[in-house]
Amino acid sequence: MSSETTSPGSLLLTGKTVLVTGASRGIGRATALAAHREGAHVVAHWAGSEQAALSLRHRLGDRGRLVRADLRDPGGTETLWQESLAWRGRVDVLVNNAGAWLGSPLEDAARWRQGWADNLALNLTAPADLSRNAVLHFRERGGGIVVGVSSRSAHRGDDAEHLAYGAAKAGLLALTKGIARGFAADGVLAYSVAPGWVATDLAEAGAADGTGLPLGEITPPQDVAEMIVFLASGRSRHATGATIDITGADYIR
Repeated sequence: MSSETTSPGSLLLTGKTVLVTGASRGIGRATALAAHREGAHVVAHWAGSEQAALSLRHRLGDRGRLVRADLRDPGGTETLWQESLAWRGRVDVLVNNAGAWLGSPLEDAARWRQGWADNLALNLTAPADLSRNAVLHFRERGGGIVVGVSSRSAHRGDDAEHLAYGAAKAGLLALTKGIARGFAADGVLAYSVAPGWVATDLAEAGAADGTGLPLGEITPPQDVAEMIVFLASGRSRHATGATIDITGADYIR
């Protein structure tokens, strides 16, 4: 959607259908609510927390649809896509947000291998499968938008216990850039955001409290969501392929 076709005072996503993975909590929940506020119909994917998902569904009302799926299972990604598409017959924006900070300690061979398998399945392969479906759909419709939620770990690597997580998020970053380069002529736009510590379950797992950060606090998920919604609007088409760091100046490239 070009800025020339949207008045400055209008809602950013009116009439659009936005699929947000991992939408029951954290960045995904904030994104689903922000997209809804901007006029979107929101498909909210969830996996683990039914109570949180139902709470979100209540807030989204008639412009929301919940879909449960295990994204570590290839069949789950396909089910999610098909149910999302069936709801309104179209998806305009895919937000690849679902992910987990899963350990891969090198001292334990079994946990190392399982950590790599789980990180790649959830943090890279699932977004890749969903992106494939989305790009095929967008090409038929004359365009669409993919937003990938990566991590500062994609740039700098993660700690010794989470090597697989950093590698998977770097893969997601490369995937999103490749989509931008490969399918721009088809009207497909693709952007990445790379948060640092965000006030989500992942931050709790890492015991982050904002100590030592330039702003003195970890990033609120709403800050990430607002950027995702702006990118999803298509109002800055020539930013396609870009990665926006959202770290409160904690990590600057």
